[in-house]
Amino acid sequence: MDIQSASSVVLQALTQATSQDTAVLKPAEEQLRQWETQPGFYSVLLSIFNNHLLDVNVRWLAVLYFKNGIDRYWRRVAPHALSEEEKSSLRAGLITNFNEPVNQIATQIAVLIAKVARLDCPRQWPELIPILLESVKVQDSLQQHRALLTFYHVTKTLASKRLATDRRLFQDLASSIYSFACSLWNHHTDTFLQQICTGDQQAALSSLERTLLSLKVLRKLTVHGFIEPHNNMEVMLLDFLEYHPWPFIPLIQRSLEFAVSYVFTEVGEGVVFERFIVQCMNLIKMIVKNEAYKPAKNIEDSKPENLEAHKIKTAFFTHQTLTEIGRRLVSKYFLLTEEELTMWEEDPESFAVEETGGDSWKYSLRPCTEVLFLDIFHNYSQTLTPVLLEMVQNLQGPSNVEDPVQMLMKDAVYNAVGLAAYELFDNVDFDQWFKNQLLGELQISHNRYKLIRRRVIWLIGQWISVKFKPELRPLLYEVILSLMQDPDLVVRIETATTLKLDILSSETEQFLPYLESIFSLLFQLLQQVNECDTKMQVLHVISCVIERVSIQIRPYAGCLVQYLPILWKQSEEHNMLRCAILTTLIHLIQGLGAESKNLYPFLLPVIQLSTDVSQPPHVYLLEDGLELWLVTLENSPAITPELLRIFQNMSALLELSSENVRTCFQIINAYIYLSATDFLQNYAEALCRSFCELLRDITTEGQVQVLKVVEIAIKVSPVLGSHMFQPLLPAVLRGIVEGERYPVVMSTYLGVTGRILLQNSGFFTSLLTQMAVEYNQEADQLLGSMIEMWVDRMDNITQPERRKLSALALMSLLPSDNSVIQDKFCGIINISVEALHDVMTEDPETASFKDCMLMSHFEEPKLTDDEEPPTEQDKRRKLLALEDPVHSVSLQQFVYEKLKAQQVLMGDQGFQALMETVDTEIVRQLQEFIHGM
Repeated sequence: MDIQSASSVVLQALTQATSQDTAVLKPAEEQLRQWETQPGFYSVLLSIFNNHLLDVNVRWLAVLYFKNGIDRYWRRVAPHALSEEEKSSLRAGLITNFNEPVNQIATQIAVLIAKVARLDCPRQWPELIPILLESVKVQDSLQQHRALLTFYHVTKTLASKRLATDRRLFQDLASSIYSFACSLWNHHTDTFLQQICTGDQQAALSSLERTLLSLKVLRKLTVHGFIEPHNNMEVMLLDFLEYHPWPFIPLIQRSLEFAVSYVFTEVGEGVVFERFIVQCMNLIKMIVKNEAYKPAKNIEDSKPENLEAHKIKTAFFTHQTLTEIGRRLVSKYFLLTEEELTMWEEDPESFAVEETGGDSWKYSLRPCTEVLFLDIFHNYSQTLTPVLLEMVQNLQGPSNVEDPVQMLMKDAVYNAVGLAAYELFDNVDFDQWFKNQLLGELQISHNRYKLIRRRVIWLIGQWISVKFKPELRPLLYEVILSLMQDPDLVVRIETATTLKLDILSSETEQFLPYLESIFSLLFQLLQQVNECDTKMQVLHVISCVIERVSIQIRPYAGCLVQYLPILWKQSEEHNMLRCAILTTLIHLIQGLGAESKNLYPFLLPVIQLSTDVSQPPHVYLLEDGLELWLVTLENSPAITPELLRIFQNMSALLELSSENVRTCFQIINAYIYLSATDFLQNYAEALCRSFCELLRDITTEGQVQVLKVVEIAIKVSPVLGSHMFQPLLPAVLRGIVEGERYPVVMSTYLGVTGRILLQNSGFFTSLLTQMAVEYNQEADQLLGSMIEMWVDRMDNITQPERRKLSALALMSLLPSDNSVIQDKFCGIINISVEALHDVMTEDPETASFKDCMLMSHFEEPKLTDDEEPPTEQDKRRKLLALEDPVHSVSLQQFVYEKLKAQQVLMGDQGFQALMETVDTEIVRQLQEFIHGM
């Protein structure tokens, strides 16, 4: 691509690609995509984004195309890789000047240079770091900032490489430039402080940006650039606490003194601000929790560093210090703030479902405070337990609604008791406290007492799985019933959450008398709340209830069934809420069983959308959508055209080969069990193509999963299944003949082949003839090789069903006057006797043997309360088993009849000669099994 002539063409395409008109945008994007692999294209992009006179949007797009090209074409081994000459020219062009006027483009160029550095620095690009070091020294403030920005992104990228050689290179770089980086940071910090003193705000802000970039560079060099950073006195930053705890030991004392004095004494009053407090608390937490600062369980195994750190901590955390920290955490930081109380009144849903999980403790004060409390309480419970229990004792009895301070304090103390529930197990008789104090507090209906009602029901939720007598459960359900009708929405939402915690840890039987009333109130709550997060939370509770009570939900599910389609429509823009709806539907279908067919007008379009990879929402909905699809099939009483039609989504799903492929196989199996004929006639051809593609590039376990589907298809429909999956079967026979080395794969090969041989012998013969042509052998010769390998690999088969199947299949070759089969007779008998040992049990009353795999009739199982009732698919599989030769044919009888028929065919003398080829001990065991028949 000649740069001069190409620039205007590429510039025009980039300009069109920034258009809002799709008729102009799409062709331009397609044209740019075609140019991506053309030599010289990236040189043109470089000249365009370096031209500051051009439109910002066009330059931005040029940078993005260049950046994406690095990922795709910069590596030497990549298809359509850039030439070394062009890369050399591009590298030089990227660092000729650092004067980009637009911040966003400057950042993208810095990231782009870092991407190239990751692949080429220092070997192919040794000049990069020296040029950056020179450029950050220039007087021009813009150039200095841009060079420093690039320096930071390059350092960050190189620090992230994890191969040993790359880490050594980064360590060499760090040691050579560390002093310079320190001086750079000092210089910009000093400049910033001077400008603050002179009141030059604009200049100070600019210097502050450069100070921050310098510090970020220093941080990466410090943490990732030194093997033994504690040996270099320049190298000291707080990140060491996480990455290099031992070099931080000399700083433990000063860090604790600093953080504790500002956060837990009067020193910080009026000085500290929220983010500062969070950082200080996190510092304390990391020192308290760090395993490197604790002695080993066996003191003799402790390293000197462990003991030194532990000694410093022990000396610092005296009884008095811990008591003060514990009291202040609860009495100051646990108190609900004015902002939180205002939020409760003005936006109760946001208050009730405020995010406190995940990493929120790193950034937000309340979760940070609670996490610190838990860690300190866990490590120093002997000291802190009496402190907390004393605070509880001081708040006995109902609180005065006219005293907001007392109310807030009780809320805070109860919060602490809930958080520390596991630590307080031996010190609190929660059952007595529940009956004698907490129940009474829940019955105080004053509006201001909602603060305590909400906290008490939350507190009960924390203790339910720790210490709560089953006989108190009915009392709790009465309370829940009452609070689910509380005038305050926050109290109702908290009550629902406690119900979920109870449901997860209780016996179903105690809950059933309250099911109708509570489920109705939960449904009302779901309708009352408006925010997606709140609806998700309530739906999760509803899902837990349905999951727990299973089929008992059927009389009460009508209202939910009618409401979910409305909620689904309303949640079009909220995929996480839709995920919650899918989860609820999964449990609802399991509860409704065959009655779930009434939901199909709503349910099937939901499954269709959730599992269609051409629809954007599938990114969020796919996993739950597949699970819903599966349970819908498992509980379906009969196939419908609409249910069959959804399977059109499957080919694209199998192409993804994602972690969901196992569920996809389960769905395919469910269709086969539901209606093998309809399903195979409609989809087996496309499915076979998908399987052929999958088997080319799939793990051993994946191969087994694919072949299990084929095995089930042949088992359910021997004729149609064999015919439809015929293209896959030569590879199966080939695997047996050539002695597949993976036992689990070989076992599956023999299972598939056994099914065909036993249940579709004509097809087996034609398949064998086809394979014989491929091997340039006689069909009988190939059959002999197959039987020989089968006998040799019988030990690969571990499932008793497949072992019996092998015996039935090979015995089905008899009676035969075929010399090859007679030649392998000994092996066939050996397998049959092995299988007889597997399946025959002796009846002590009659002293005769009985095949334990035989099934005579279908019985509905008697279930305990905690057992799941059988699904429609369970029933289908049971009925299928009644027709399966493995479960309907006595192996003992079958072997006897086949041997008798062989004797008739050959005559007594010929049959006797054949039996003499079998080991005498095997013959003795065989006669024992078929004696008396």
